[in-house]
Amino acid sequence: MEQLIRYAEEYETEAFLTGDPSWFMHQVKGTDNQETMGFLASTLSYGSRVQFMPKIEMLLKSSDGEPLEWLRSGAYKREFAKGDKRSFYRLYSYDLYARFLDCYSGLTGEYGTLGNYVKSHAKTGLEAVEAICGFFATSSFGKTTVIPKDTTSACKRVCMFLRWMVRDNSPVDLGLWTFIDKKTLIMPLDTHVLQQSVALGLLSSKTASMSAAIRLSKRLGELFADDPLKGDFALFGYGVNNKNTNISTIR
Repeated sequence: MEQLIRYAEEYETEAFLTGDPSWFMHQVKGTDNQETMGFLASTLSYGSRVQFMPKIEMLLKSSDGEPLEWLRSGAYKREFAKGDKRSFYRLYSYDLYARFLDCYSGLTGEYGTLGNYVKSHAKTGLEAVEAICGFFATSSFGKTTVIPKDTTSACKRVCMFLRWMVRDNSPVDLGLWTFIDKKTLIMPLDTHVLQQSVALGLLSSKTASMSAAIRLSKRLGELFADDPLKGDFALFGYGVNNKNTNISTIR
């Protein structure tokens, strides 16, 4: 376990941003734009980095560095049109992503920012995940499968986004959402992290579920007091340094 603590210190540096989707939220100015760019980036952060990083880059360029206004004004419709069944990224068609953007745009029109919405609905990490999933599953602005409909699954990308927004004193995470206690954040859990956690004796679960993610977060809290998701960097470092993990596909 001491090795994990060393990995966390070694990998939570500005250099971590290179090749990571969190890099994009550091490329825009203003906290509202950073939040918006971070959420957009998180929705595409699965599969191979070689494949999804260019898609996030497309959103950054399309918004001309002003993603919140891009949403509010409907400028995204120049690239994303409902009814366009062409593939955008993996299971996402342009039509599907357009419907997600319609929903997100509606949220910004009603609440100003996603952060304002979450602040009015949540005080803990789990409540924040539930609030985000709940909005996009039931919104009058339209439904979308880009965001999980509930917390049955581990909601890895939503939990990762919350890490970016909540954790402070980090060269990677922004610490914008001070209304959520970082001690309550939930570990972004996918199959790869699950396998690492089982190998390290942190979990015994065979399924990347929300209950497993919560258990892992509690175990990491024992190593990283008051900041369990510092363990996300530790497990990243473990993956890089063991079994010749391919960084382009890790996480």
